[in-house]
Amino acid sequence: MAIFVDENTKVIYQGLTGSQGRFYGRLNREYGTQVVAGTNPKKAGTNVDGVPVFASVADAVSATGATASCIFIPAAGVKAAVLDAAEGGVNFIVVITEGVPAHDEALFFNILRRDFPQVRLLGPNCPGIISPGKTNIGITAGQIAKPGGPVGIVSRSGTLTYQALYELKLQDIGVTTCVGIGGDPVPGTSFIDCLQAFEADPETKAVMMIGEIGGTAEEEAAEYIASSMTKPVVAYIAGVTAPPGKKMGHAGAIVSGGKGTAAAKMEALSDAGVIIGNNPTEAGDRMVEVVASL
Repeated sequence: MAIFVDENTKVIYQGLTGSQGRFYGRLNREYGTQVVAGTNPKKAGTNVDGVPVFASVADAVSATGATASCIFIPAAGVKAAVLDAAEGGVNFIVVITEGVPAHDEALFFNILRRDFPQVRLLGPNCPGIISPGKTNIGITAGQIAKPGGPVGIVSRSGTLTYQALYELKLQDIGVTTCVGIGGDPVPGTSFIDCLQAFEADPETKAVMMIGEIGGTAEEEAAEYIASSMTKPVVAYIAGVTAPPGKKMGHAGAIVSGGKGTAAAKMEALSDAGVIIGNNPTEAGDRMVEVVASL
């Protein structure tokens, strides 16, 4: 069973007419994802590789019954694209775009929470979501993920997400859903959102969580795990060697005022009963042990 999406999810690609949108739209269709429409006000009525293009998300939803959108719009246009998607009637929005201004993120995050509480936002600056064998929305390579569960993955890091998927596949371990929440300061979906969904999913038996330095999301997740998770969690925190005050890759991955260090996050998670891997491969090995004991 997947969380947030499944094989019946119909997806609109906002930015399908651009090079990135077209490339990943085609790959995801080949994977089996129902990519049913694209949007571009200037190219409405055309098509991209047979996928019709509409002027707005509302038009695309009306014509196709789509319930999700994937955004490949350049950063300056993401705010308008997110609001177009929410107003157009989808209930799941994935923003792949990197470099979205933080004030734009804060604005559309709060507008969605206030005016469109039924809409889930994933990202910005994320690899998307894949339920192996069912649907793939975003930029994750489908061939590195084994279908069938029993592991759910949630990660702030795109690259480490791919490594986790592939290492589990090499050990013949399948994944129910893998969610890349992104590393920006205002993520639309949090660790806790995903942990709650995995806890409720009967086919997910264990969870791998990949965090990184900066912010307090991992510490908040540790509190939730300690109070509410019954399923085993394995975690890895990236950035152990990062110097304080330096931004490492993601906009949200900056340690300030002594808070947000990898050591503090690992301690909080360990205290909550989480099994810690000191590197991505070790985290994968620990998950192999967990799955063997299920």
